[in-house]
Amino acid sequence: MAALRDLDPQAPSDRESLDRAVATLLVVRASGHLADGQRRYPRWELDNGSLQRLLARGVGGVILLGGSTAELRLRTRQLAAWARQPLLLCADVEEGVGQRFEGASWLVPPLALARIHATDPTLALALARRYGGCTGREARQLGLNWVLAPVCDVNSNPANPVINVRAWGEDPATAGALAAAFSRGLQAEGVIGCAKHFPGHGDTTTDSHLDLPVLRHDRRRLEAVELPPFQALIDAGTAAVMTAHLLLPALDRDHPATLSRAVLTGLLREDLGFGGLIVTDALVMEAIAGRYGPAEAAVLALEAGADLVLMPGDAEGAIDAIVAAVRSGRLSPERLEASLERRRQALSRCGEGCGSESEGLGSGESFGARAPLGGLSNGPAAADQALALELVRRSLEIRGQGPVSGGPGVNLVRLDNSLSSPYLPAGAPALALPAAAGLRPCLIDGQGPSPWSGDDAAPLALERLGEGPVLLQLFVRGNPFRGSAAGPDPWPAVIRQLQDAGRLAGLAVYGSPYAWQELRPLLEPSLPAAWSPGQMPLAQNELLGRLGFGPDRPGSGGTAVADFTD
Repeated sequence: MAALRDLDPQAPSDRESLDRAVATLLVVRASGHLADGQRRYPRWELDNGSLQRLLARGVGGVILLGGSTAELRLRTRQLAAWARQPLLLCADVEEGVGQRFEGASWLVPPLALARIHATDPTLALALARRYGGCTGREARQLGLNWVLAPVCDVNSNPANPVINVRAWGEDPATAGALAAAFSRGLQAEGVIGCAKHFPGHGDTTTDSHLDLPVLRHDRRRLEAVELPPFQALIDAGTAAVMTAHLLLPALDRDHPATLSRAVLTGLLREDLGFGGLIVTDALVMEAIAGRYGPAEAAVLALEAGADLVLMPGDAEGAIDAIVAAVRSGRLSPERLEASLERRRQALSRCGEGCGSESEGLGSGESFGARAPLGGLSNGPAAADQALALELVRRSLEIRGQGPVSGGPGVNLVRLDNSLSSPYLPAGAPALALPAAAGLRPCLIDGQGPSPWSGDDAAPLALERLGEGPVLLQLFVRGNPFRGSAAGPDPWPAVIRQLQDAGRLAGLAVYGSPYAWQELRPLLEPSLPAAWSPGQMPLAQNELLGRLGFGPDRPGSGGTAVADFTD
């Protein structure tokens, strides 16, 4: 393809080259599953026909979500075959590849490392680097070459509904050091990373998936809290930085950071000296989509200094709008050529540092085609399994005197969202281990109606639970689209009610340390209770094991055997 600066945007003969060059700067979303009918989010995930058409037009990146490791190995090869150029294939795998793709390593949230760092900084930094290495290695084995992590937001606001345990710390020094260690481990495995969400999303109470947050801090505060982790990542050689959809009036009263030249070009490029890729956060998020059309948002992002446009609401329309902006003179060919060159440089880093693939991608080679078909076919490597277990065990917090009383009784489980609970498949330890001890499950959805009595002092209708001791398990953490990080309410009243009735046998909290900190003082001193920052089955198994559940528990297995009739 000829350089954009050599093209005449008005010449019909150059239109196809211009169109393909512009399309290269888009990253669209697809499911990791192979069949259209398996898509979890068809509103955002392109069907295969649309995906093939856009890749043929020149789209240069795909973000993937969902499926198994076996499916993803095939999917990345499929995308590479459909494309006419090397692709950037990425995923939001902030907590290990297994967070999004079944069969890979699912690790504790990054904030758990900050808790370890408080008592043993050297160990925490070593674990963070291993965390990054595990993530990068597994991503590469499955054909991904770009990991959209680490989160560099300082979670200085416990009420933050969307960052929360995704952050590497609650202070800038810890967050920066741990995120940089993760990034070094990640990029040493031959994939590129991405520091996000610039200039910092940690002190907000609004989820940008739902609305536009406003960060009302001056430049001095930004330099003290929000910016240091990003500077640490730039110094560590991060290949990319992702923007935040938030308004920063101290720098730009009119445009969110994603669309602000003052933030992207002035602050990030010129003041912090970042020369790598700048990618927008997803443009379908309501903070942008609710205020700008998908085409105009894409053009504004490039004008501001972004290189890549992630998940525009209308990819075809965004390409057309950017082409029109170049032809009208609103965007210069030289401006887009600079972004294309930064993309080429990022791709050239893929494969560096990983043995036989250390030479990076050739000009016509796609990373996805390299994914070994046997990668992770037997699950994570032994060293990565050991890392996952070590992280869970080191971040657990236990109190009281176990074990938890067995049944007949109730296993009362509060879920963040029962329609999206990958941590609770059939047979999950949080269900199976209490069931084996005679505790029947009662699931409550934190997002919807529940069996409440309507009494603020005694909110739970105990008669609906039946008789016996109650094990209370709370899955609560900040996550996109939740709108709130508040998990304990009305659980303080529930705990008091159950303790007053003499029925609370134990408490397990998975996820938010802030919920655990609020509930822990309410517990009777001898009550067995535990917190894990992780929600995945491995964390459930370890936590409940510490509370006395497991194969060695007297009477365990009876319920499971009795129910096994088919």
